[in-house]
Amino acid sequence: MSSKKDRFSSKDKNYMKIAINLARARKGLTGDNPSVGCLIVRNDRIISIGQTGFGGRPHAEDSAIKNSFQKLNDSKMYVTLEPCNHYGKTPPCTNSIIKSGISELIYSMEDIDKRVKGKSFRILANRNIKVKKGLLKDNAKNLYESYIKNKSKKLPYITAKIAVSKNNLIYSKGTNKITNKSSDKINHYLRYKNDSIMISSKTLNIDNPKLNCRLKGFEKFSPKRIILDKDLKIKFKSFIFKSAKKGNTVLFHNSTNIAKIKVLRKKGFTLIKTKLDREGLIDLNIVLKKLFVLGTRNLLIEGGDKLTKNLIKKRLVDTFYLFQSPKLLKKSIIDKSFTSFKILNNKYKKTSKIVSKLAKDNITIYKR
Repeated sequence: MSSKKDRFSSKDKNYMKIAINLARARKGLTGDNPSVGCLIVRNDRIISIGQTGFGGRPHAEDSAIKNSFQKLNDSKMYVTLEPCNHYGKTPPCTNSIIKSGISELIYSMEDIDKRVKGKSFRILANRNIKVKKGLLKDNAKNLYESYIKNKSKKLPYITAKIAVSKNNLIYSKGTNKITNKSSDKINHYLRYKNDSIMISSKTLNIDNPKLNCRLKGFEKFSPKRIILDKDLKIKFKSFIFKSAKKGNTVLFHNSTNIAKIKVLRKKGFTLIKTKLDREGLIDLNIVLKKLFVLGTRNLLIEGGDKLTKNLIKKRLVDTFYLFQSPKLLKKSIIDKSFTSFKILNNKYKKTSKIVSKLAKDNITIYKR
């Protein structure tokens, strides 16, 4: 009898790697649903592939079955996550798999959704489909880290980033860019992969950012803007104010300025009055719970030093990107430094480091 370790062949592993790459390509773009990758193989040839659709539908398994130009009898399906077995906005994927004639299914990770977990295995096995699970499970766990947090904690998965100069400045008067064009593309890629982006009103008023994705062809994936503005100090001349419309900007505040509230609501802002924490700041725990209710599943934070330190101290960030430039910036009284290195290194683990080819920016990635 074969051991658990050799249940899967090298071909099985290669096929699942393809399925995981298909899922990773849509990660962050599938709404409430996890991003799933799927492929169908017969006689050692890939005959169809599928991915979860943008916004969460159609499901990857259903797409792969419908995309095939061949009959699927005696074929094998590889899928990154246990297929669904319940009726929702779409019929169960298990129904489609059974009807298709697929004879074997291999999936990487068991779904943590209680409606699905372990049940699909039994449903399919009872219909004489050979089912195996656990192939490249660790890879899948990494892929589904945001989905796991969304499902288990009812909170958005949080990615934060900050850019610092060689002499530790995050802002210097007269300097627009600290890092290079290559790092800038990574920043816009992060915006593309997150459905919402958060800053403070202080960052908004100093930098006047656009907060959109400017990667060619991906502009429509720009995230929803989230503003923390305790005293409603947002400038009406800012790009964020001018470009606000219903549904694209949420502002958390603790103000009684009725006149300004009326102006912001008329402009299209979603205004949410929020309690303060013990330090007199907008309570981030309340903000994150509310954002989840509003549909945020992957939140990118581009804060200044104060907001970043607050998030790191409370260990609210799941993944942190530290962009370090070789530039030396001139210091003045109003310049700002990054003061959270020690806290970051004490509370988070370094997982990888990227060196940009253009100007040798270092990008260190930390995990909670």
